[in-house]
Amino acid sequence: MDAILALEDGSVFRGRAFGAGGQQWGEVVFNTGMTGYQEVLTDPSYCGQIVVMTYPLIGNYGVNREDFEAKRSYVRGFVVREDCHRPSNWRVSHTIGEFLSREGIIGISGVDTRALTRILRSHGTMRGVLDTTGADPAELVEKARRSPQLTGQELVPAVATREIFTVPGEGPRVVLMDFGAKMNIVRCLNQRGCEVVVVPPDTTAGDILALNPAGVMLSNGPGDPIDVPYSVEAAREIIGKKPIFGICLGHQIMGLALGGKTYKLKFGHRGANHPVKDLLTGRVYITSQNHGFAVDAESLKGSDVTVSHINLNDGTVEGLKHNYLPVSTVQYHPEASPGPRDSEYLFDEFMEKMSREVN
Repeated sequence: MDAILALEDGSVFRGRAFGAGGQQWGEVVFNTGMTGYQEVLTDPSYCGQIVVMTYPLIGNYGVNREDFEAKRSYVRGFVVREDCHRPSNWRVSHTIGEFLSREGIIGISGVDTRALTRILRSHGTMRGVLDTTGADPAELVEKARRSPQLTGQELVPAVATREIFTVPGEGPRVVLMDFGAKMNIVRCLNQRGCEVVVVPPDTTAGDILALNPAGVMLSNGPGDPIDVPYSVEAAREIIGKKPIFGICLGHQIMGLALGGKTYKLKFGHRGANHPVKDLLTGRVYITSQNHGFAVDAESLKGSDVTVSHINLNDGTVEGLKHNYLPVSTVQYHPEASPGPRDSEYLFDEFMEKMSREVN
């Protein structure tokens, strides 16, 4: 079956359909990871997006339940150069095509992903439409142009928990504000003995503090941080009352709560190979990232907040620390094992802050 990807700038890419059929629109973004396609597909932060994988062969180790980052996929489309039909992995339960079909996600292979990525790098992320119905390409381009922008969509409520639940642990209690949290964040906290109480994104500061946590963590998630003003307000009210650690969208929300501003990047950072420098130690880490927005460093000048990490590719903010209070954030994903464990020290620092507050 043929498939078409049409972009709002008029570009049309033809290929072979795999996975589900039909038609879907979304923001077209690219990911530079050589591995980790399964984690990409199950990361709630990709909600609302059609993901282009730049590595040419995807699916060669199949799909297995153990490596999911969420119970289901929220990706709207998947674009590859070549999909593997015969994966080799003793844990494999599905091919990539079978997984996409089961999740209702349209896939397209045979695309010149190198050319497509160059367009997105030159012009920025764009709205696009994936189609397997044989629709007229010109009509698909027009539909892409009429589709909503990423900002303003209710993405966080679509992926976050609606009820409070607890993952048991023998150590300190951490409240995790869920904006689309990856399961590995909970795993990293559990491995350190934490009891993790996961709460919906619209939980008030009063309700969070009533749970008597040792610390509060703000998770990753999809979309623009200005679309969750209630979470920004809750974070602002918790500052100075409990240690706080924010990751990805949680970092951006904390940046807003601290008085800063955010902005949309041209094509975002998505992949497992982004260099980040810790300005406090001088050490450089290769990090896993997935975000389309960033905190404006200029907007925090003159405040009690220090930029702690920067991206060595473009100089954007990758981390924040409050000068006096136990508040820290990172834009990248320390739980994603790009090193594989180089950045997990951030969880240990959070544990130390909680220990100091308790003692």
